[in-house]
Amino acid sequence: MPHPITIPRLGWSMEEGVFGTWLKASGDVVRVGEMIFVLEGEKAATEIESLDSGRLCIPADAPEPGATVKVGDVIGYLLAEGEIAPDSVRSHPSVTQSQSSDPVGVVVPSISSALTTISAPCPSSPRVAGPAARRLARELGIDLGAVFTPDPTGRVVCEDVQRAAWQRSQRATGGRHKGKAVATPRARRRAKELGVDWARLDGTGRNGRVRERDVMASSVEQVAKSAGATDEIPPTEPGRYLAAGRLRRVIAQRMSAGAHLAVPVTLTTKVGAEPLVAYREQLQGTAPHGLVPTYNDILIYWVARTILELRDLNACWYRQGVHLYDGIHIATAVDTPEGLLAPVVRDADRRTLLEIAEVTRTLIGAARAGQLRQDQLSGGTFTISNLGMYGVDAFTPVLNLPQAAILGVGRIVEEPVVRSGQVVAGKTLTLSLTFDHRVVDGAPAARWLQRLCQRMESPTSQPTTG
Repeated sequence: MPHPITIPRLGWSMEEGVFGTWLKASGDVVRVGEMIFVLEGEKAATEIESLDSGRLCIPADAPEPGATVKVGDVIGYLLAEGEIAPDSVRSHPSVTQSQSSDPVGVVVPSISSALTTISAPCPSSPRVAGPAARRLARELGIDLGAVFTPDPTGRVVCEDVQRAAWQRSQRATGGRHKGKAVATPRARRRAKELGVDWARLDGTGRNGRVRERDVMASSVEQVAKSAGATDEIPPTEPGRYLAAGRLRRVIAQRMSAGAHLAVPVTLTTKVGAEPLVAYREQLQGTAPHGLVPTYNDILIYWVARTILELRDLNACWYRQGVHLYDGIHIATAVDTPEGLLAPVVRDADRRTLLEIAEVTRTLIGAARAGQLRQDQLSGGTFTISNLGMYGVDAFTPVLNLPQAAILGVGRIVEEPVVRSGQVVAGKTLTLSLTFDHRVVDGAPAARWLQRLCQRMESPTSQPTTG
């Protein structure tokens, strides 16, 4: 049977992308690991590699370069020796099945059994289904591209496949499971906490028993629907409508998720900025090759080392538990003509200040030129958003899920401060730390912010440029 080539999910909230170009011609032999086509995801273009071998078949109705494609769409086939080439991308059974079984109003992760992205898998980037889930899906005839999972990384597990099979059987019979609905004690307790009517759910347990995972999945669906519903409130006065571009829609979805799917809390503090200002003035005369680190570069350096000491915030909420990241990868918000992007400085704790400055200069230039790669945008474990250069004193940053924290940085202000009982002229800077209360409590987050301020105010903690 021809093996379908489908559109993978390049980000946990991605629903559609733009087809770039084929990197192989129809009839070419494709081997495992070879790049086969280019896909523009939410914020960058990515070369997609094949996990299977075969002869490439590109039907006449395959998408053209620049066409919008949805996650899970079939765009071509890989053929074994002697197989007949399909004449349409709609020839594969999974196409019609996915259209009928797609849950309404929720983001459904697409897991391609043929393709994956080239970036290394981690909880902050898209991941394919495991071998057990893929095997079960084949046995049950389930299209993984249409399977909903509450996992924020988009990873499909066996229980997600079982739920999809159960829901399909209920649609086929035109009714729910017979007899009185049954739920596990944990599922009933969780349903009560979340306000979910478990009796109306299709359970994935034996004989349709509702499990805690079913309740959690239903809660995620309800939140996603309610978050999206706000887009439908009509304007109350005449005006001019501007259609949102793909990047703006992605930003809106991410910001909505950060506010609705997490439990965001913001801590704000004011810190003395004289050591920071004095240190950067010193760098302006001593930095080699004219590469003067920005205030943001220095903050990335300090934040990375504070995380190295207090790692609670370098985490995310994952499978009803806390996932602590091994690496420290700092995303920094960049304003571009197309919208907000957050390229990532990987292993920031292992870099010198000048190395960080070199990396950020490259990333910012690529971002504003629209040339960032997907791997430069994925994998962040903590975000810094600096609006100080726009004259903003303080603001409440929104979480960049699945990260657990983001630091908002305001402008440096000259104002009166009290030192040793005397009012003197000073410089201050306001920091706002938003964190996910599911992952960490207020006291550890406050300690982290306090430690960062201590570093900033101590001249002995200034970073080295070597």
